[in-house]
Order: sequence, then structure tokens, then C-alpha cells
Amino acid sequence: MPDEVIAFLKPVDGGIYLDGTLGGGGHASLILERSSPGGVLVGMDRDPEAIEAAGEKLKMFGGRVHLVRGNFSDLGEKLDLLGIAGLDGFLLDLGISSHQIDTGERGFSFIEDGPLDMRMERSGGMTAADLVNQLPEAELASIISEYGEERWSARIAAFIVGARAKKNIETTLELVDIIKGAVPKAKWDERIHPATRTFQGLRIAVNLELESVEKGLRGGIGRLKSGGRAVVISFHSLEDRIVKNIFREYASGCECPRNFPLCVCGKKPLLNLVTRKPVTASASEVMFNPRSRSAKMRVIEKI
Repeated sequence: MPDEVIAFLKPVDGGIYLDGTLGGGGHASLILERSSPGGVLVGMDRDPEAIEAAGEKLKMFGGRVHLVRGNFSDLGEKLDLLGIAGLDGFLLDLGISSHQIDTGERGFSFIEDGPLDMRMERSGGMTAADLVNQLPEAELASIISEYGEERWSARIAAFIVGARAKKNIETTLELVDIIKGAVPKAKWDERIHPATRTFQGLRIAVNLELESVEKGLRGGIGRLKSGGRAVVISFHSLEDRIVKNIFREYASGCECPRNFPLCVCGKKPLLNLVTRKPVTASASEVMFNPRSRSAKMRVIEKI
């Protein structure tokens, strides 16, 4: 949703902006172009491959770009290291990048075979293989159900446990075959691959994505200058719910009971909801990029 991002973020010359989910640098380059000649952009990403790719794409902007490897949930610490106190805007494009999906060796794809990894930062932490081979059946089913919103979660977990009793599940396509066996073929959704929701649930669990969303959002809002805007794109209902609730929390004012004649809580709204309902991708974009069909964009402005 590049046009929508720029229209709502409203970058201006001399502004300071954060792209907390840099990816390949597509949104970042548009922000830098629109904020030319004096706008500054901080680009963050957990994935060193993304930082490298974006560095090549954005090198034409010279010293206007600061690339930082790290989770956007730690944006406060990273901005302090750069000596940046406030932001004129920030963007979070949540979820997984197309590059990560399309690179089989990263383990995110259920189309390309590769090691069952799914870590955005491959320097440490548990992999998806660790989860499917070590977690108790009930816990595995809970992850697939809660994070993947998969109705067949219990059956899929049972099939995984049965398969790993014979040998460890090591590759993406091994897991895909197990999932296909667990979900009755008559119940497959025509619109999405039968492994989509299970892979999503495992990826979110491996990368602690929901925890990052809440911490990063609160930190970003705290750094916004008056009049600054935040644009957040989510692809999962749990992520979108977190974004919606945090935005509403900061946009709400007095919380006193309605029968109180005067406010005693003293709470003032900190931001305005620019979009009260999520903005979705246009039909033309969905046709060009089917992955955008589940995107939901929410925007706020700091008071």
C-alpha cells in the first residue's frame, strides 16, 4: 500500500521518520523522496539480509539514512544511540517480507523446501523445528490455534506428534505434508494453502511478534512530536486488534463514570484517530499483489 502510506504519513522536508520494519526499503525510499532534500530516515530491521538489501537500495540518499539492525520494539534505545529525541512520523509494516517468504532456506515458505527455521534473526533463539519437535501436543495446538487461527489445530498437533515419534521434522515440506494429511481435503480453503495458518502461528511464536508489536507501538507513540503521525499495517487479526486497542487507549480522554458532574481522573487524549476503520488495499493492488488482500492500515496523529 505505498500510495496510502505516503498519503497518510505526509512526509515533509526536514522531518525525521522511522521505518521500523525496513524490509527491502521500498517504503523507506518513498519517504525519503517525499521528504527531500532534508528529511532523515531511520530504518530498522531484525533481519541482517534486509539491512544489507535496503542499504544498497537507499545508498543514493547518503547521510539522510541511518540503518539500524534490531527489533522495532527497542526503538527507544536505538534512537537514543543516534541522538534522536523525537519523530515526525513512523511506519510499521508488520509480519513477514516478500523476500523472506520467497527465500526457501529461511524456512518461512510452505512452497519452497528448506530447513524449518522461521527466525527473523538467525543468530540465536528457538527455531520452528525446535517447537514442532519439542513442545507438548497441547501447547503446540494452542500456538496453532491462537496465533494461526487454525480450526484444525488439535488434529494438526496430533499428527505432528505422531510424525515426530518416528523421526524429527526438519524441513518445511515435511511439515506441509503432515498438515495436508491432518486437514481433511474436503475442508481445504480454496483461497489459501492448507499450511498457511499453521506456518503463521509458528512464525509468530518463534519471533515473539505480538509482544514486539505492543512494546514497539507504545515506544513509537512516546517518541512522536505533536502533529507527528504513525502508520501501521497489519496482516493478522491479533496484530490488528493490538494496534486498534492501543490507539484507542491513547485517543481516549476522561474515564470517569458518566454520572460524575466533573472529571476527577484528569486523563487527556494523547492522539487523534485519523482512521477510525482500517484502510484496506485497493482491488487493483490485490490483483497485482495477492498478499495485500489481508492488509489493514491504521493511522493516528499525536496531539
